[in-house]
Amino acid sequence: MPLNRVGGRKVPAAAPTSFVPARYADYLAKAKRDGDDTAFRHYWELCTILALRDGLRSGDVFVPGSRRYADPGTYLFTPEQWEPRRAEFCQLIRKPAGAADAIEQVKEEFHQAMEDLEETLANSAPGDVGAVRLDENGRLVIPPLSAEDIPGEARELRDELSGMLPFVPIASLLIELDARTNFIACFTHAGGHKTKQTVALKRNILAVLIAGATNLGLTRMSEACGVPYDTLAWTQEWYVREETLREANTVLVNHHYGLELAKKFGGGTMSSSDGQRFPVRGKSLTARNMTIHGGQVLSSYTHVSDQWSTYGTQQIVPTTREGHLTLDEILGNQTDLPITEHATDTHGATLVNFGLFDLVGKALTPRIRDLGRITMLRIDTPGATNALYPHAGPLLADRWNTDLIIECYPDLLRMGGSLKFGEATASLIVGKWSAASRQNTLAAALKEWGRMRRTLHAARYLSDPIYRRKITRQLNKGESLHALRRDLHYAQQGTIVRPHFQDQTEQAWCLTLLTNAVITWTTEYYGVAISELRSQGREIRDELLSFIAPGHRENINFFGFITVDIESELAKLIEGWRPLRPTTVTDAGTTFLLNP
Repeated sequence: MPLNRVGGRKVPAAAPTSFVPARYADYLAKAKRDGDDTAFRHYWELCTILALRDGLRSGDVFVPGSRRYADPGTYLFTPEQWEPRRAEFCQLIRKPAGAADAIEQVKEEFHQAMEDLEETLANSAPGDVGAVRLDENGRLVIPPLSAEDIPGEARELRDELSGMLPFVPIASLLIELDARTNFIACFTHAGGHKTKQTVALKRNILAVLIAGATNLGLTRMSEACGVPYDTLAWTQEWYVREETLREANTVLVNHHYGLELAKKFGGGTMSSSDGQRFPVRGKSLTARNMTIHGGQVLSSYTHVSDQWSTYGTQQIVPTTREGHLTLDEILGNQTDLPITEHATDTHGATLVNFGLFDLVGKALTPRIRDLGRITMLRIDTPGATNALYPHAGPLLADRWNTDLIIECYPDLLRMGGSLKFGEATASLIVGKWSAASRQNTLAAALKEWGRMRRTLHAARYLSDPIYRRKITRQLNKGESLHALRRDLHYAQQGTIVRPHFQDQTEQAWCLTLLTNAVITWTTEYYGVAISELRSQGREIRDELLSFIAPGHRENINFFGFITVDIESELAKLIEGWRPLRPTTVTDAGTTFLLNP
């Protein structure tokens, strides 16, 4: 019986303490030794609550009827639901249905990866500073990747093309792009009314998009464009929603994917993801104070393709582990981009992610900090492994647990199929199985599968400089787009003032939509400029075009046209001052002077 219910003040002597974490055990021991029943009860109750919290997170404790805290097994297909889908899924991800065949397939990959790594280490002398090598003590040395050498001809071409781009304000850019893509048609009325959009409605939708992306807000946007605030607020409420923003973004990404020049940037098969911090003003459930960022911030987690387009955006609490969300947008990708490979920084390089990516037919290719310190696996005894690979063998510190894989392989496929076919959410599965206890056999098997995938990735990363360069280049594209987003999100010093998660999500999608609009429009005009130069007899080699980044923004005016009429402005003054005006409540929930 609970102590409060029976009025007890002392924890019964038979109460369990095995769940108490080691870091708190001394507190209980001291209170018990001193005979301090009150202190012992406080410590014991605190540890009980902590254990319950951890159990709910890991799924060891679950709440019937809950979605977030349910039994983890209920997230997956039941064996009866899974059986008719199993053959189709195995064919889709190109994996054997049987555990023995799957293990043999992995062993073939392992030997190929180790042969390449062995050759790399054998051909690198201890004094070869620029190469992956073993030092005199047999320790792995991984030199930093040198900066990519961009040909001078490519730099000159990039500058020449940038100088040929027309100067255009952001509103004109969007109007022009809509004429070719019709993306504004995606903004349908929330009531389901399908009527032809008038010119005025299109103007209002564009004004709302620009207000959200640039962080101006509807009040300031009303003053800038001359449309009444009430009209913009009504348009935002009924037309600009997360689902319409996603649909419009998909239209732009698909249009960009079909451009000939975009194919020179990449094949659309690789992407990367990273979080970008934005400062927040006022109270918000999604914001956190972070000293490293100088105050209260939230995080916008974006997925960027190798063609520079952004196909996924999520607003998250900045203290949330981004790796739990890495797979969500890839599995939910509605664009034409055929993503098969995904790069992250160290945040995404979890064992669960390595395992799940492979189990849904994708490849996780992160850039891992301190790669030489991870535990790499072998598939045989140390003696047999070292005999085959004298240089690489000693780096393989642990043996792959094939018995555990054989036992759980059918359930691993069922987990992968549940994600692939949309039965479960990737972030929920990753979070649950990442926090699962060691006693959870399926979680242990998933991490063991992930350990082998991480080993194969590490071996390839160490032995193939082209592979390393490709990952770094993709991550740099994402970082470059962070700068473009900050330039777009300029108003109010880039500080988000909307307190609610839904409003923040819609604003993030407005920013993503305008970012893709700039990328798409620039790619189009780069293509026109290249065609013009070639028509003049210039030889422009296709291999140079991969260095042309469409994130160029110097020719785009994000601030709109500003007419400075000194005499007119002075005429508005009364005895040298502007008259005060009544205040009104803005969409951010703050008061704002109508005539400052």
